[in-house]
Amino acid sequence: MVRSASWSLAFLMAASLAPLSAQEVVRSAEHDFRVVTVVEGLEVPWAIAFLPNGDMLVTERPGRLRIVRDGHLLPTPVAGVPEVFAQGQGGLLDVVLHPEFASNRLVYLSYSKPLTGGSTTAVIRGRLDDDALHDVEEIFEAESSGRGHYGSRLAFDGDGYLFITVGDRQAPPTGDLEAHPAQDLSNHHGVTLRLQDDGTTPEDNPFVNRPGALPEIYSYGHRNAQGLAIHPETGVIWLNEHGPQGGDEINVVRAGANYGWPVIGFGVNYRGGTAIHEATARAGMEQPVHVWVPSIGVSGLTFYTGSRFPGWQGDAFVGGLSGEYVGRIDIEGDRIIREEVLLPGIGRVRDVREGPDGYLYIAVEARGNALTPILRLEPVDSGS
Repeated sequence: MVRSASWSLAFLMAASLAPLSAQEVVRSAEHDFRVVTVVEGLEVPWAIAFLPNGDMLVTERPGRLRIVRDGHLLPTPVAGVPEVFAQGQGGLLDVVLHPEFASNRLVYLSYSKPLTGGSTTAVIRGRLDDDALHDVEEIFEAESSGRGHYGSRLAFDGDGYLFITVGDRQAPPTGDLEAHPAQDLSNHHGVTLRLQDDGTTPEDNPFVNRPGALPEIYSYGHRNAQGLAIHPETGVIWLNEHGPQGGDEINVVRAGANYGWPVIGFGVNYRGGTAIHEATARAGMEQPVHVWVPSIGVSGLTFYTGSRFPGWQGDAFVGGLSGEYVGRIDIEGDRIIREEVLLPGIGRVRDVREGPDGYLYIAVEARGNALTPILRLEPVDSGS
């Protein structure tokens, strides 16, 4: 069942949009907290990952992988990152660690790979030693082309499979909607992929034996998923994706399922507001578990498991680019009960991650490639 979040927009509009002062206490339904600047001076930070030694990796979309160590941004980017197509929405995008990073030191990066006359989504992995990537190898290159909508979120599940999102590359939804590339299993437009950690295809993927289908595909009919996380208790795959004008979604991802873009959906064409979809539902196509109308430009997704905010345990957190806030989402099973808007007006939130210290970390992306910070939410105990 879809639950509209238009009421959360009303909360957003009613909230103060004034910038936070350095030690201002923020009130929320479960916890009071402060927003602390961890590090400044990043150019379009896109994703965050944490190393076992406490270092933080941050991707900058122009093509740099940075290390934050002991609260300081190291001046020299990590060597070994491939050339990226740093135009428009393209660049260096997500970063995750191999589940056995402590022993193999493998880091995975997604990026827009330059091609003759265009670009595509690709994933590499390399061994991180002495603040550089070694033995770098490409493990995936998408069969897709277009201007933007690279997707690019990465996540490992509990069995060690790597999931990758690839957007629809802004293929226009015109004419026969069922002929759109996101409805065609012979390409990687608008899909979630499931791979072994070395990039090979698992034999039990849903389309392995279907003629004409690419075997890496796990689900399809997506638009541009920029949040991806595995539920820490159930192992269920969750993703959020950008709708057009209106209709951002959160979906529970199931093997072989079709999520309908652009045949069904809740948004309309930009500027004109004209209809795109045939309907909001159709037999054989999955319904989102939550939509935002209007859109918030949803990006980043994490499930909170730490002890610093016990009232948030099990909740999901998302970022809003155009919405410029952090959303706390109360989940029961595969249903969303409510959303709480945190930090309205904080800026374009690109990524939200839980750190190994149990705090929440936020990558804020400025317009115009201005330098921006990584922020941390820290609880304020009653009486402190």
